[in-house]
Amino acid sequence: MHFSDRLLQWYSVNGRPLPWRQTNDPYVVWITEIILQQTRVDQGMEYFYRFLEAFPDVASLAAAPIEKVLRLWQGLGYYSRARNLHAAAKEIIENRNGQLPQTYHDWLKVKGVGPYTAAAIASIAFNEVVPAIDGNGFRVLARIFAVKEKIDTSKGKKIFQEIAAELIDNKKPGAFNQAMMDFGATVCKPASPKCPYCLFNRECLAFLDKSVDKLPLKKERKKPRSRHFNYFYFFWEENDGQTYFLVNQRKDNDIWKNLFELPLIETSQQAHPDKITASETWKFWFPGPSNKVLPVSTLVISHPLTHQTINARFFRMKINPDETKFLIKNFHAIEHTAFEKMPKSKLMVLFLEKIKNFTN
Repeated sequence: MHFSDRLLQWYSVNGRPLPWRQTNDPYVVWITEIILQQTRVDQGMEYFYRFLEAFPDVASLAAAPIEKVLRLWQGLGYYSRARNLHAAAKEIIENRNGQLPQTYHDWLKVKGVGPYTAAAIASIAFNEVVPAIDGNGFRVLARIFAVKEKIDTSKGKKIFQEIAAELIDNKKPGAFNQAMMDFGATVCKPASPKCPYCLFNRECLAFLDKSVDKLPLKKERKKPRSRHFNYFYFFWEENDGQTYFLVNQRKDNDIWKNLFELPLIETSQQAHPDKITASETWKFWFPGPSNKVLPVSTLVISHPLTHQTINARFFRMKINPDETKFLIKNFHAIEHTAFEKMPKSKLMVLFLEKIKNFTN
């Protein structure tokens, strides 16, 4: 029996009953594939329901303000996915009359859509015979065929694409691609694979030569960059007894673009408070003579990302309402209930959870 026939037979019995598999609507497939990039299925599930409830079609997504899109994405990480999704929806409405692409090559032209995502959408929604190889697929093929080429190189990707193109089922390409994902996720797992129960263990070259744990091969990762963020919780009380503080929306092409956060001074290393108050940014915030002394930070959070680690210190400072007149020109004055509703990074969410533990 051909590889694809055996895999599809396995899939018909063991495939995961995921909600997005109940339809071949290209919009639903597109949203799902973007959500599941760099995300576990169990983590992405709630975002799938939440996102489609808020934006049931491309028109509603395009019409939404980016802040609402990012707020619904909050906690999922890799926020460029949400920004690209929103930008792509607007482009589809404005330049394609709201019509989603129908082919692999046309999907590649959509912002934020790469070869894997384009292949997944084209095969699942339009039955186009094109292999979609994700991390699970790379692992399955690398082990069964003992491919020693690194999966994250151009040469390696080409080799794996050629193997998958030979194996894919021409009548059920979408089901084949999803079967590869499920087989890699549940049987040919990264750790503790279920080799004794694998339907391919008699011909799996990695299993036969006991190299399963060594495949697939990847390039050596660079050491994550370390950054030092100094955040300032400048707060004051108004006459109504409500506590206000300052936030800012990130604009640069950096992590967390368009998300809101506390005023920030980034330093090349952990800096003494005196050096922070002597910085140009601090002098811009508080021009003229100032006797402000930063308190010792009572909240320090190390926040690892894929390619960098954010070492964040939070300084809590009560300021005079008169001082806010200048600061508000550069920041937004807000109270906690309103900030809860704004899109922000997981680091800011952690800050909100821990703020009650601050000391004066």
